[in-house]
Amino acid sequence: MILLHLFLVAITISTSFTIEVNPKIFINNAECLVDLSTQLVKGECRLSLENNDDKPVNSVLYAFEPSIKSHISYISAHQVFESNRLSLNVKPVTLSGHEDKQFYQIDFNVSRPLRSKGRAPLVVEYVLINALYPHPEEITQKDRQLMMFYGNAYLYSPYKSLKSSVKFQTGTRRVEDYTNINPVSFLSSGDVVYGPFGSLEPFAYSQISLHYDNNTPFLKATKLTRSIELSHWGNVAVTDVIDLVHHGAKLKGSFSRYDYQRETNSGISSVKSFKMYLPASATSVYYRDVIGNISTSNQRTLLDSVELDIRPRFPLFGGWKTHYTIGYNVPAYEYLYNNGEDYFLKMRLIDHLYDNMIIEDVTVRIILPEGSVDLDLKTTHPIVRLPDGLHYTYLDTIGRPIIKLQMSNVVESHISDFELKYKFPKAFMFHEPLIVIVAIYILFLTVIIWVRLDFSIAKDGQSETRQRISGITSAIIHHFERRASIYSSWDEALNKLKHSKDIGTYNTASKQIQTDYKNESTSINELANKLKTESTELSDKLNEVQKAEKNLKELFGQTQSLYTDKLITGKVGRNQFVELDSGLKRKKDECQEKINQLLKSLN
Repeated sequence: MILLHLFLVAITISTSFTIEVNPKIFINNAECLVDLSTQLVKGECRLSLENNDDKPVNSVLYAFEPSIKSHISYISAHQVFESNRLSLNVKPVTLSGHEDKQFYQIDFNVSRPLRSKGRAPLVVEYVLINALYPHPEEITQKDRQLMMFYGNAYLYSPYKSLKSSVKFQTGTRRVEDYTNINPVSFLSSGDVVYGPFGSLEPFAYSQISLHYDNNTPFLKATKLTRSIELSHWGNVAVTDVIDLVHHGAKLKGSFSRYDYQRETNSGISSVKSFKMYLPASATSVYYRDVIGNISTSNQRTLLDSVELDIRPRFPLFGGWKTHYTIGYNVPAYEYLYNNGEDYFLKMRLIDHLYDNMIIEDVTVRIILPEGSVDLDLKTTHPIVRLPDGLHYTYLDTIGRPIIKLQMSNVVESHISDFELKYKFPKAFMFHEPLIVIVAIYILFLTVIIWVRLDFSIAKDGQSETRQRISGITSAIIHHFERRASIYSSWDEALNKLKHSKDIGTYNTASKQIQTDYKNESTSINELANKLKTESTELSDKLNEVQKAEKNLKELFGQTQSLYTDKLITGKVGRNQFVELDSGLKRKKDECQEKINQLLKSLN
C-alpha cells in the first residue's frame, strides 16, 4: 500500500508543471460551501475572477493548504454560461517556493479565455477524505459520535480576494463548539458561516475547528479487488472482493445485542446496512463471505439500476471490519461492440459500493478472451496500469490477457467508464469447442484401443477353456431352440390334419419336419462330442437333456399314430380321442418344461 502511494506521488510529481502566479489576476467575489454532513468533506467554491492584465489569460491556479494536501481525493472545475455547463481541464502543478502546498491549474476553454480587463465565473468542486477525526476517539454503545474538523476560515488562494465567505454545513443542530473569528454566524440549521471578509492577501489562513455530531456511516473500503471477465459467447462476469472497516469512533466496552435491538438510539453510529447500485441489466447477483452466502440482503430492480440492500451478518461499530464478495453477470451486447475483428468494450470501472464511499486501494483486473491482441485502454481519470499478465482457466492453452489497473483514494466522483479497444481473430471463437471435440474423440479412441488390448504375460488356459465351453453350450442351446420350433411346426401340422382329414398334405409336411429334425440332431450330436472333450460334467447334463428330448419325440410319435391310425380311420370315438389327446399333450408339456430346466443348467 505504501509503495503504491509512493508510486502515485512519483507519477504526480513527474507529470506536474512548474508555473508562476499572475499578480494581475484577483478574485472579485468568492462564496465557498463546505459540506461536513457525511464522512466526506465536499467543497464548492464559486469564484468571480477578474483579469487586469493587458492580455487574455488561458488558465488560473487553485490552491489547497498544506494540512489539506494529503486529503485531496477529487477536484473538478466548470463554468456556467446561460445555463450551459462547460467542464474545464484540471491538472496538478507545482509553484516554486510553495512546495508544501497543493496547486491545480485550471485551463479555460480556448474560445472562452479570461479576457483582458474582463471577468469570468468559475466553480471549483473538490472532495476530501479522512479529514474528519472522531473526538472522542472511543465511545460506548449508547454514545453519539462526535467529529472534529480543522479548516481555514478564509478562502485559500494564490490570488488576492476582494470579498469572500466560507459556509460550513454540518447537517445537524448538535454543534458542540466552533472557532469564533469575526465575522462569524451560527445558523439555526447548525451551519457556521465565516465572513463575508473584505480584502484578503494571497494564501490567507486562519485555522478554525468545528466539533459537531455526525452519526452518518463512516465506512471505508480498505481494499477492493474487482474482476471483469469478458466472454464473446454473450456474458460479462463481474466480481468484487471488498474489505470494509468502520473508521469512526471505536466502540469502547462490550457489545450488547439485547440493548441494540431494544433501544432505538443504541448504536446510533453503527452501520446496520447500506445500499449498492449495480447496472440495470445485472443478473445472477450473489453476496457471500468466507462462511458462505448471506441471505439477509435484498435486491430490487429499478428503472436504471439494480439496488442491492446489503446487510452484514453483524452491525459494524467503530473499528469493526467485514470481508465479503459481490458478483453478478451482465449481457455482453450492452457493453461490447465489434467491426470484424476489431472490438470495443465500454463499461464502468467500479460500481457504487455505498453512499459517500471511500476506497483506499482499488485493483481492477480486466480478463479478455484468449487470443485478444493490440490492447488499447483509455480512462477518464489518472490511473496506474500495471504490467499485463495471463489468466488460465478451463480449456485455455495460451492464456487469457489480463489488464491490471490500480487506483487509490477513490470516491463516488471517480465512477466513470473505461474504453478498451482490442483485436480478436475470428478463428479463436472455435478454439475451445474444437478442443472439446478433439478431447472427446481421443477419449473414445483410447477406450476402444484399451478394451482390445491383452496385457496378460502368459495365456490363461482355464479362461480359454471357459470361453470354448461357453461357445459350445450357446450353440447347443441355439439348436435346441431350433428343434423346439420344429416341434411347434409338428403340432400345427397335426392340428390341420385333425380338422381337414387330408392325410396327403400331412405326409408332405411331416416329411419336411423329419428332415429338419434330423439336421438339428446331427448338429447337436457334433457339438455334444466337442463338449465331452472339454467338460465331462456338462456332457453328462447334456445326455440327460438328450434323454428327455427322446421321450418328447416318442410322445409326438404316439400323437401322430393317434391321429393317422385311429382318428382318420374312425377306430376311436370322439370322447375317447379327446381324452387320449389331452393326456399326450400334458405329457409333452411336462417333458418340454423338463428340457428347458436342464438347458438352463448348461449355462
